[in-house]
Amino acid sequence: MKFPETPNFTGFFAPSGVEADVRNLPVLDGAIPVNLDGSFYRVAPDPQFPPIAGDDIWFNGDGMVTRFRFRNGEVSLQQRWARTDKFRLERDAGKALFGAYRNPLTDHESVKGEVRGTANTNVILHAGKLLALKEDSPPVWMDPETLETIDSRYDFGGKMTSETFTAHPKIDPRTGEMLAFGYAAKGLCTRDMVFYVISPEGEITKEVWFEIPYYCMMHDFGFTEDYVVFHVVPIVGSWERLEAGLPHFGFDRGKPVHLGVLPRNGTADDIRWFSAPTCFASHVMNAHNEGTKVHFDVPMAAGNMFPFFPDTEGLPFEPHNAAARMTRWTVDMRDNGDDIAMTKIADLVGEFPRVDDRFAGRKNRWGWQLVQDLSKPVDLPGGRSASGMMMNTLGRIDMETGETDTYWVGSTSSLQEPAFVPRPGSTEEGDGYMVVIENRLAEMASRLLLFDAMKLAQGPIATVGLPFRIRQGLHGNWAAAD
Repeated sequence: MKFPETPNFTGFFAPSGVEADVRNLPVLDGAIPVNLDGSFYRVAPDPQFPPIAGDDIWFNGDGMVTRFRFRNGEVSLQQRWARTDKFRLERDAGKALFGAYRNPLTDHESVKGEVRGTANTNVILHAGKLLALKEDSPPVWMDPETLETIDSRYDFGGKMTSETFTAHPKIDPRTGEMLAFGYAAKGLCTRDMVFYVISPEGEITKEVWFEIPYYCMMHDFGFTEDYVVFHVVPIVGSWERLEAGLPHFGFDRGKPVHLGVLPRNGTADDIRWFSAPTCFASHVMNAHNEGTKVHFDVPMAAGNMFPFFPDTEGLPFEPHNAAARMTRWTVDMRDNGDDIAMTKIADLVGEFPRVDDRFAGRKNRWGWQLVQDLSKPVDLPGGRSASGMMMNTLGRIDMETGETDTYWVGSTSSLQEPAFVPRPGSTEEGDGYMVVIENRLAEMASRLLLFDAMKLAQGPIATVGLPFRIRQGLHGNWAAAD
């Protein structure tokens, strides 16, 4: 069996399939701070077998978790597939059994009704458990030291009643709680959602069920000291689309966006819904509230950013409307109206926003993201990158002034999502590092870069060589050794 000769499975997108343990990676330039002690976990879709349909979107692969362990000025690497139910069933069969992305109608008869999750979207440590996540299924519990899969359908001791769990849970640094949700929580294409509060010890302590205005890809959310905030954006799906063999999601430019605000001490009856004309926003940088006024910061584009989820009316993808800029959505829970005020913060075009996680849920001065700098040259055939967009720059935004600090990685490289690493012993916002994987596209290779988070333009303080290509990933997080 061969993987298809399509853009989703060739070049830098080619499956890797490498599970490895590598000690003492070479530091090619600079130095790793000796007191940096912890792990950067990240995950990538990496298909075990060629797809049934002959082609598929690139992020429908099996979850491959990578751990970079920093200690005593050195870095080591571990990489393992998450052993989901899907992974084990297909490995036993020696071939793919599950079909197109989030379309169970395309699965082999032998796996009808099985959990289809791939655990390929995010990985986060909480209560001593490493959770590999995909938003259509329960978490996969992995050992944070060995990356061994312990439970392929972790349900928090039977207390998680939802069929799904978000790929973007948040840790409240004030309380140590994990805040999370599930959408399509009572079944595929349903409008049912649930919000969870999970204690620092890993126990579900709060569960709030409600419905969203329409079924869509509820990928991320935000929280503040007093509220949780959910944005409903018209990447929509339906059983009719699945029966017709269309991609699970499509962009419906005729629908408005909505912002749901739930008081953290409230019930479903306390949710307020606000609305605005259609636009696109996927990931959330942060949110904070000033009394009843709630601010929600997202990279926002005028139109669809996902060409693999085409327009529901068949209109062509419009790259000029896919440019996302950091924008603040503001609502006031005291207002009688339901409008969302939207204010652009910076001109950088990009995505994958991050904050100093010690300031999550509070007003933050600094934010980081990947940037698509179209003014820079691209020396690749067709200008193609690993992500489909040439995220060639790492950027920092002053959220108060809009001023930016950037580092361009060069004409033959792109970057994967960064993560913030606090400087040991520091409490000042932004005092730390940014860790990021560089895609060396011309060489089909990878490097790990470490930056001073407040001095991006000066370039990496350390460049670490990697022994093999690290497949384009989605999300990840830093965890201190303690």
